[in-house]
Amino acid sequence: MTRDASPGRPAAGDPGGAVPRPQARVLLPLVVPALVIGIASSLVLIGVSSLAEELQHWLWDTVPAWWGFSGTSAGWTLAVLTAAGLATGLLVWKFPGRTGPDPATRGLVDPPLPVRILPGLLLAVVVTLAGGVSLGPENPITSINVALACALGLKVMPRAPAAVWVSLAAAGTVGALFGTPVAAALILSEIQAGPDARPLWDRLFAPLIAAGAGALTTVLVAEPMLSVHVAPYPGPRLIDAVSAMTVAAAAAVVAMAAVYVFPHVHRLFHRLGHPVLMLTAGGLVLGALGALGGQLTLFKGLEEMRELTAHPEDHGAANLALLALVKLAALVVAASCGFQGGRIFPAVFVGVALGMLAHALVDAVPMALATGTAVLGVLVAVTRQGWLSLFMAAVLVADPHLLPLLCVAILPAWLIVTGRPEMRIRGPEEPAEALPGQAGRA
Repeated sequence: MTRDASPGRPAAGDPGGAVPRPQARVLLPLVVPALVIGIASSLVLIGVSSLAEELQHWLWDTVPAWWGFSGTSAGWTLAVLTAAGLATGLLVWKFPGRTGPDPATRGLVDPPLPVRILPGLLLAVVVTLAGGVSLGPENPITSINVALACALGLKVMPRAPAAVWVSLAAAGTVGALFGTPVAAALILSEIQAGPDARPLWDRLFAPLIAAGAGALTTVLVAEPMLSVHVAPYPGPRLIDAVSAMTVAAAAAVVAMAAVYVFPHVHRLFHRLGHPVLMLTAGGLVLGALGALGGQLTLFKGLEEMRELTAHPEDHGAANLALLALVKLAALVVAASCGFQGGRIFPAVFVGVALGMLAHALVDAVPMALATGTAVLGVLVAVTRQGWLSLFMAAVLVADPHLLPLLCVAILPAWLIVTGRPEMRIRGPEEPAEALPGQAGRA
């Protein structure tokens, strides 16, 4: 079959010219909306994060100082997390518009929610982030930005399909979250968006603009840092390929244990029947886990993993195993009992702790290699997104010499997780075949 070289003309042999080639004039009108949505997505993320940080400082520093005790004490940890569960349960139960569907049924990029849900959802995610719950902001912030972009975009450009606004808002938010448009491109390339004959770069053109605008806004305003400081990788050795595959596979197995437990924990909490009971009980369990694991196992885990890697000599193998297991258990409980949040950032903390544990058990495994491959294994199991997992592992250790080993390490980890259950509950109206292997979930 031959193709006409003229841009925008249908390929010869295509019946009726049903698959036209996209032209620049089709893509150019999306440039300005993509820029606006990318910047707005970043500002929403920064605004919600800043509000949560202020509330966090008040809850964990100011109030305990008033009463003359430490905000890191076990009693205060138990009280704050239980109160966070109670507050979120009240939002789910009584707040006008509520907070949306069960967050355990939703992923990183999902169909837009009604706008009336967004105020309650925003308050719920602020409580989650400030209260020390082991979830990140990625899922609810993406849902908020997608809903706003669709509601406003369809009014301004009603002829553009809703999928355009979903992709722009999702890309802008992911770019803002990770400080680079590369993450957005990798995630969008894995999302099943139905048949689309356009070349990949035509499909990603506008989303990459939104992701770039979101990433640049976040970098300029908030200066995000996703890397950790660990002992540098000394250089490639043949044995390191074996070590990389072993650590990644072991981390994937540990994370898959949590994935298998997840629906049972979700069912257990939902037997309580009422959101206030479910979330208060969830907060109580999280408070007990936080008291057991300490302050490092609270919150989304980004600052905590930097603190963990800053002083590796302070953590023996037993303590690292405790930190990893407590954080993983907290992730399962928080995601199953109804708190609003994403699973990527706490999963990264689990991977960092498991990587440090691998190095502590076998000193011959370099710290950078162990950390990167363990993060890779955990993320592959929790998110089921290969490109995102590779990206996060490579960025986290920030050593280009490790990239070939990471590409090798992901292969056995992927064999372990592929075709198995995901850390997500199927929605009440979702067909069973829609869940296994579906991309875009995190």
